[in-house]
Amino acid sequence: MALTWRVHATLSRSAANGPGTRFVVWAQGCTLGCAGCFNPETHGAGGDVRTVADVAREALATSGIDGVTVSGGEPLEQPDALREFCALVRPSGLGIVVLTGFARAEIEANPGLSAAVEMADMVIAGRYNARLRLGTGLRGSSNKEYWAVTERYLPDDFAGIPESEVVISADGTIAVTGMHAWGDR
Repeated sequence: MALTWRVHATLSRSAANGPGTRFVVWAQGCTLGCAGCFNPETHGAGGDVRTVADVAREALATSGIDGVTVSGGEPLEQPDALREFCALVRPSGLGIVVLTGFARAEIEANPGLSAAVEMADMVIAGRYNARLRLGTGLRGSSNKEYWAVTERYLPDDFAGIPESEVVISADGTIAVTGMHAWGDR
């Protein structure tokens, strides 16, 4: 039976979700409850139920991308799906970035969570803390840690990422993404 994944949305091309042009997957569901989270619509039990293989095929069929980024919601609350997605994408040579609210120590202490990110290149880990709002380099707050699982990316590779972007698809769908804080200003 095919492994399924609750997905909030995908975006075929983004410049605000990692180095270069990236395919982005937002997982659906998060129970961490970080006050001030800027993605609350991804927290509930909704989303589309898709097979992991289908999401990977969509990413791999997207030409001209440098990598994939998985965000949420909380991707590590569906660790088997994240692990399989990374395993399907890894052979393509695309870079893999995972954004999570779990701290590195929590991930390393849990074999299931560790396995979920073992094929990622960079994990940006830690609970969002609104008092430490940063919003640059894909770190929503300054307590979030860059964890280079491989040598593909260094923290400096995230320095020039735009704070936000607005993407208008051919069908007129508008996606606003990135670490913007427009509502806070």
